[in-house]
Parts: sequence; C-alpha cells; structure tokens
Amino acid sequence: MSPSVKRRGAIAGFGAMAVLGHLPGWLAQPEVQIAAICDPAAERRHHAFRILKGVRIYDNLDLMLDGERPDFVDIASPPAFHAAAARAALEADAHVLVEKPLCLSLDELESLIELARSRSRVLMCVHNWKHAPAYRKAFEIIESGRLGKLQEIKLERLRTAPAGDQGTGGRWRRDPALGGGILIDHGWHACYLAQWLTGGAAPRLVAARLAGEDGNGAEEIADLELTCAEGRRASIHLSWRAATRRTAASIRGERAILEIEGDAVRLIENHGARHDLPISDAPDDSYHAAWFSAVAREFQAAVEAGGGSIMMTNQSEARSTLAIISQARVAARS
Repeated sequence: MSPSVKRRGAIAGFGAMAVLGHLPGWLAQPEVQIAAICDPAAERRHHAFRILKGVRIYDNLDLMLDGERPDFVDIASPPAFHAAAARAALEADAHVLVEKPLCLSLDELESLIELARSRSRVLMCVHNWKHAPAYRKAFEIIESGRLGKLQEIKLERLRTAPAGDQGTGGRWRRDPALGGGILIDHGWHACYLAQWLTGGAAPRLVAARLAGEDGNGAEEIADLELTCAEGRRASIHLSWRAATRRTAASIRGERAILEIEGDAVRLIENHGARHDLPISDAPDDSYHAAWFSAVAREFQAAVEAGGGSIMMTNQSEARSTLAIISQARVAARS
C-alpha cells in the first residue's frame, strides 16, 4: 500500500472498550483511517457522532460492510456476537481484528480460520497483555536464561467487580448467554500469557474450580492449574469478589524468581540478591490504549505480510486458550 493511501477501517461495537482502548490506538496510526462505526445502540451511536468528525455511523453491520467496503474491521462487541460479525466481515473481504475472545467455541474458531484462509484475509484476536511492559520484561528475562530452567508461573487477577459493572456497557460480563463470566473476561488473557511465558505450547492437563453468584450465573471466581511441557506448571487465580484490585504474577525458575506487582518488576535470586527492574507504563485500568496501539501495529504488519507467522502465532494462542477454557469448564463440573 502506498504511504499516501491510508488503510480504511471500521469499528463494530462502540462500547467503552472501543472508545477508551481501541479508538485511541487506531488514531495513533498515521497510515490508518477509521471511516465508519457500527453499533445497534442509539446512545453509543450518538456518542460516536459527538466525538468523531467525518466518520459515518451505522446501526447495522451488513449495511456498513456493503456501504463502506472497509479494508479491515475491528470487532469490539460482546463475545456472543464475535463469530457472526467476523464471518460477515471476512465474507465482505475485510481483514478482521477481534477483541477477546475471538469466539466462544472451537468449531466456530476453526470455521473462521478456514474462511480467512480461503479468502486470503488476516484474522487475529486482541492479545494486548503480551504488550504490557511488565510482561514483555518478564518474557525477556525468561528468554535471557536469568531464571534458569522455568518451573512454575502464578498469575493473579483480583477485581472488586467486573469492568463497567455500574453501567450498561459491562452487563454482558455477568450474562453467560452473551459470553460473560470471569473465565472469558480475564481468563482469556491469563491463559495466553501463561502459554507465551512457558514456551508457547498448549498445556497437557487442565484442572479447575469455578464459583458463581448462583447456579445459573456467570462464574465470578476461577482457579486453574495447567500442566505444561517439560513439567512446567501454571496457576491462575481470578476473582471479581476481591476486597481490592490487584494484578500480580510470580515466575519461578531454578536460579531465581521474578515477581510482578502491577507495573513493578523484581528479580530475586536464590542467594538473596534483589533487583528492581524499571519499566514505564500507564496506570492500571481496563482499557490499556497504549497496549492496543502495539496490537494495531502488529495487525497491520500481518496484513502487509499476508498473514505469516504473526497471524499463525496469534491464531494458535486463540485456539489453545479456547481449548483451556472449554477443558476448565468440563473439569470444574467433575
């Protein structure tokens, strides 16, 4: 694509994640133009009218795809709508980036991957926590060998309530029919992070315990134990019932432990030496616009490359993550 010709994009779903996370990320890309917004809710369309100039607003995805013929579509609607929206966009020959989860079933995922392949389109999921400075630093430390042979990873996500719980935008998180529940909302990120940090291979065994508000509601607490390659283990604890917000991790190797608390990273060697590893990051929130900018650049690189290793790695992570979540739900029932 010529540097003077911008890639035209559209955003499908204009809730808080799109407004506060995705849109700033796209506006930071000089080679991209967001040409259209689609959302079925009048209040969110009106918000788009107020904050965006020269962008056409739609209430129907098919009409937007037909009228705009965008080069790519960024899907940020509730999870239950991801698969249908991604399919419609791919059939309109648009490249597709989907907010997590990419979709809710492995059959849907394989069908979408095959459709993207048959049309030579890029299909990727927003795995933005791989671009969080603390976790990029952790990955670099693991790769450098400073921890020695990796043994165990613990990831913890504590929240007092689901994101957006006080407004209409977050209600889907408590509705299983819409893809709600902490296992999808926070578990998706934790699962692909665990795989990435332990070498990329899918775990061989998944055990889980889930707890919800009631027998029919979305789970609010999840504990996962993953047995990975070479005997490595990953533990994940997620909660919407915590007394305070906390994002933490512990990564243990033969020679040292790496601790992450928010955006603070500390290396503790077995003989007792401690090293604070400086990083710079925006305050912890639910939207992470700076991380999405990195995702947007990665997505554009995949489009330029015709998919390639960037897309294949992302799809492999999505496939394994969805398999872990599916296995966790089966394991929790038993």
